[in-house]
Amino acid sequence: MSSTTPRRRRMSRAERERQMLDVAEEVFGDRGYQATSMDEIAERCGVSKPMLYEYFGSKDGLLLACIGRSKAELFDVTRKAMAGASTPREILWQGMLAYFGFVEAHSRSFAMLLGGSPSAPPSTAEAIEATREQQSTLIAGVLTAFAPAAPATVIEAFTQIILGGSERLAQWQARRPEVSAEDAARHMTDFCWSGLGPYLPDAAERTPDAR
Repeated sequence: MSSTTPRRRRMSRAERERQMLDVAEEVFGDRGYQATSMDEIAERCGVSKPMLYEYFGSKDGLLLACIGRSKAELFDVTRKAMAGASTPREILWQGMLAYFGFVEAHSRSFAMLLGGSPSAPPSTAEAIEATREQQSTLIAGVLTAFAPAAPATVIEAFTQIILGGSERLAQWQARRPEVSAEDAARHMTDFCWSGLGPYLPDAAERTPDAR
């Protein structure tokens, strides 16, 4: 009599890589870089450790792959959110909402990366800084578009203020369960909008709108 047990579908390489990165992000976030072992990640994924090394080369390579994926996803989610907005304040609000929502969804790994780890490879800091530069370019472009009267130095300064302030606010929000990602986005939007006021072409744009 033939067996009726269904065959388990074999994962494609892309699916397997995504699974490995999902698990690795969780373990890195829970244990930190030093305490994370490739054995545990492989076991959780249901693969051999040699397969894990085949995909990423080393634990350093796996961590960098996690950062690289987060970099691409963060850029994509914030860019799309702002592209779907119509007014300057809505663009700012939607961008902040997307950012804090993304950070909240990846809170453990985000906290580990921003907190730094002396045992992590130097390339980790470079990868994190590349993510900041990516977001800086996106922010500066938006600020220039709806505050054209602002000098270049003001745009650069506000970009760094927004970037640094958003990271610190996200870290603070992660320690305050009563504060949602939406609350954090609202605080940052209100703060930025007040500072941008003198450079906006129309004073009417500074009036609060529905969110």
